[in-house]
Amino acid sequence: MSNDPKLVAEPRESAGTSSARRLRKMGRTPGNIYGHKQDAVAFSIKSDVLIPILKTGHKVVDFELGGKEEKAIIQDVQWDTFSKYIQHFDLLRVDADERVHVEVALSLKGTSPGVLGGGILEQPRHSIPVDCPVIRLPDKIEVKIGALEMGESIHVSDLELPPEVTTSLPPGEVLVHIVIPKKGVEIEEGEEEETPAAE
Repeated sequence: MSNDPKLVAEPRESAGTSSARRLRKMGRTPGNIYGHKQDAVAFSIKSDVLIPILKTGHKVVDFELGGKEEKAIIQDVQWDTFSKYIQHFDLLRVDADERVHVEVALSLKGTSPGVLGGGILEQPRHSIPVDCPVIRLPDKIEVKIGALEMGESIHVSDLELPPEVTTSLPPGEVLVHIVIPKKGVEIEEGEEEETPAAE
């Protein structure tokens, strides 16, 4: 039995802005599913079912339309200007045995002692590219910073990737580090600090 959330859709007969607006007033979100050399199909989903799934960051879903169920990955999600509702979204058909190459968000876990000591946390990367079977695609990858001291870094090689998940990034690439704050401008060697001339 699949552990992925399920989206039960209804076919969407008409397209266009007015049709989409009418669906949203009915509490439904318009979308399209495409891929696997099949025609794109327009549909709508109950918004109160879709939004909680998106908020979890879950990418793989069981999509059902007209009694037919298939695996899909949530693709482009278009929010309104104020990010209150979803205007439209796309699904990409996938095979359960298929491998995917996608970006997965990094999630920092814990409180760094270095930050508590006055250090500055810098995160050069907020996501990483991964390669894995679609059914193993993680919602996020945790970066444990609970032991990160001042001046220390976490590299790609320090990540605990889920089973069958790999990344193409070099092991030595820095993901998170704690920078020691500067305490004023240092005087370079050989230079003397200027002092007011004696009267």
